[in-house]
Amino acid sequence: MRTHFVYVIFSLLFLTACTAQSSVEKYDLLITNARVIDGTGSKAFDADIMIHNGIIEQIGDIDHDQTKINETVDAGGRVVSPGFIDMHSHGNPLNTPLFQNFLSMGVTTLSLGQDGRSVRTSDVAEWMNEIAENGLGPNILHFQGHGTLRNLVDAPLEKLDEEYIRQMQQLMDKALQAGSFGMTTGLEYQPGSFADLTELVEVAKPIASRGGLVMSHIRNEDNDKVKESIQELLEQGRLSGADVHVSHIKIVFGNDISHAEDILALMEEARSDGIRITADIYPYHASYTGIGIVFPDWAKPPHKYNEVVETRREELEEYIRNRVEARNGPEATLFGTSPWTGKTLAEVADSLNKPFEKVLVDDIGPRGAGAAYFVMNEEVVRRFLQDPHVMISSDGSPTMQHPRSYGSFAKIIDTYVNNEQLFPIEEAIRKMTGLPAATLGLDNTDHVITPRGIIREGFAADLLIFEPENIKAMSTFDNPHQLAEGFDWVFVNGKTAIREGSLDGRHGIVIKKLY
Repeated sequence: MRTHFVYVIFSLLFLTACTAQSSVEKYDLLITNARVIDGTGSKAFDADIMIHNGIIEQIGDIDHDQTKINETVDAGGRVVSPGFIDMHSHGNPLNTPLFQNFLSMGVTTLSLGQDGRSVRTSDVAEWMNEIAENGLGPNILHFQGHGTLRNLVDAPLEKLDEEYIRQMQQLMDKALQAGSFGMTTGLEYQPGSFADLTELVEVAKPIASRGGLVMSHIRNEDNDKVKESIQELLEQGRLSGADVHVSHIKIVFGNDISHAEDILALMEEARSDGIRITADIYPYHASYTGIGIVFPDWAKPPHKYNEVVETRREELEEYIRNRVEARNGPEATLFGTSPWTGKTLAEVADSLNKPFEKVLVDDIGPRGAGAAYFVMNEEVVRRFLQDPHVMISSDGSPTMQHPRSYGSFAKIIDTYVNNEQLFPIEEAIRKMTGLPAATLGLDNTDHVITPRGIIREGFAADLLIFEPENIKAMSTFDNPHQLAEGFDWVFVNGKTAIREGSLDGRHGIVIKKLY
């Protein structure tokens, strides 16, 4: 009898222990002692963050005794923010899937397919699957390039008829069904420069019907043309119904800050009229693009360059000379292409002992190089940065010879928060997380399976741990491929991409938009 009693007691104790053990919840990661800046612009607050299966499960004062944790990271009072979202970036995820330059400056999501140029395929879904199988450092999302659509339908370099536009609409809709976030245009470049407003509106209509976004490298960013070019984008949005976005907003050789105020006022007026318009900016006063930017349209396809040189050389040289001088002279053009990498146009001309316009005509040509152009005013850049509807981008890539590729997001904190106090850290974080997430629809479960861009329960655990005072943008124009410093931990979908400053794995996904 006594033996039976002892057995029953033992059994009850065992069952109680098992029940207690089973009630303990299990999680992948706990971040303790965090100073949370959540991406909404709200003030920082202290909290712990619990993560499981790549999702933020709990935020606040967490009872550690009722949880079983695979890994605990003590933030030690450092900032924990959402991972940054680059609204305008470049690169080939099959060639450089790790994108270390972006991860090292806190970027956990890239927006690819910019300036009207995306991967040249009519099957975006297949490309997305290939990218996912290859593995990624950060997350990526796809935009369909308008110029690429023209190329896919073999459109001529001229105004298009209805049949070409219909084919482009079909391809655009197919890309949206695959999960593309919308369309980009590059109207300053070929073939986008040949598009008229009718074409731009019609190709944007499938995007409007599905709630996507049109992002535009506008037709002309020069001081005397930029306002007119933004008005064209606004008209595209008004007539198509699509939300619109200005890529890398700038004023080329515009030194009057009142002109920036005029542009921002134009955009605000459009919002009051029901047009949703936003913009992004990189925090540098030099742009980067192909040298063709200083050549006239009549020296580019469909015109034959060799014939133009032979028959209109004097006129061509005069045009280029005037164009370069208007862009702050040959000293303001810094090549990023071999064999002239790191040299200004003035230095190359001196080394060849010939005028710079002849160097461009005879030795380089309109497709022969890429360069940085020091053509923007820093005060104008600051004014755009402060606007609440303007978010941050890099317009960079792993290979580009421009410091924006490796430094943009770090520079926002390093220069404009720490050194200049242009805005508080909470606003800087919002411009790099919550604002782009809202613009893209990444924070909305109607548009994505897992929302992200804000530190909130149920959102993806794309997170950073850092001390703002330690953030340094190391990249320079002389040495652009220097990784940013100070982002101690980078988590992508709840897994460690950077651990205590060291690279630690590929955990990115291809984010698809739901329509």
